[in-house]
Amino acid sequence: MMLKWLDVIKFANNGNPVPDRRVEKTNEEWKALLTDEQFRITRLKGTERAFSSDLCSYFEPGRYACICCGTELFDADTKFESGTGWPSFTQPIKENAVAYHKDGSFGMVRIEALCNTCDAHLGHVFQDGPMPSRLRYCMNAVSLKKFDVRERKIDFGGGCFWCTEALFQRIKGVIKVENGFSGGTLVNPTYREVCSGGTGHAEIVEITYNPDEISFEDLLQIHLGTHNPTTVNQLDADRGSQYRSIIFYRTEDEKQTAMKIIDEVQKSYPDRVVTQLEMFEHFYKADDYHQNYYNNNPDEGYCRAFIDPKLGKFMEQYKDKLKQE
Repeated sequence: MMLKWLDVIKFANNGNPVPDRRVEKTNEEWKALLTDEQFRITRLKGTERAFSSDLCSYFEPGRYACICCGTELFDADTKFESGTGWPSFTQPIKENAVAYHKDGSFGMVRIEALCNTCDAHLGHVFQDGPMPSRLRYCMNAVSLKKFDVRERKIDFGGGCFWCTEALFQRIKGVIKVENGFSGGTLVNPTYREVCSGGTGHAEIVEITYNPDEISFEDLLQIHLGTHNPTTVNQLDADRGSQYRSIIFYRTEDEKQTAMKIIDEVQKSYPDRVVTQLEMFEHFYKADDYHQNYYNNNPDEGYCRAFIDPKLGKFMEQYKDKLKQE
């Protein structure tokens, strides 16, 4: 679920979500672990000087963790240039990663953001961020430590996400596949709302993959090769704008690569490829019922009638890309 300002206020007023774990130390113990500046910012609620860190303009893939306890707090996907002089994010990595407290210092009321694991002061949250959440987590760079991850994400739609999920779960290098929605205007849409066709969202999969084992290009070629990208708002038996063919890119390089592959695929079709290209904004995960659907319901009518034959053809066509049993 995407957090909004109302959620932040509710947490600050009514209590924060339960963290996955707790880390509690005395000030003396923290002093032994942190530099003087880290201690001042995180344990004494200080603020670093604006534009004092290179993290403000660093947007490479990775994650940001609490400098005190190592809890992962933000993904680089949600980082943006706010122009304020402090690293800024639109969402925490998990709903329970950050805690929220009312801060009445300096003659104003602000919402303080803290690590929900160890109570380290991170910064403040404001409601002047970019769409769709409108949140700006304004963080002290000193409170964070960045670490690289080899995992990457790619999001696209091509018909019912139950089908797409079943195919890509079997590709080597794919770590995780999640079903959800993107590309529309409604925040936190339900499956029923998306099926109405009025939200603008498409049914999509978000694939987490290891680029050392499978490339961005390979995943796109498989995607475009496992559905008909020339039909508008119709894939197999599924009809409606929520089933449109679409690719979400995160960087300009990804956009250019996708355009190149679409041009290559076009040579195989007499009709025009209508796959849409959009800048990724947010992935709204579908309810648990929709996750791992084929594996959980192999004998269900839809799975037998539509997914089974598609999966059989897929596994024959992409033998060299499949995970080893």
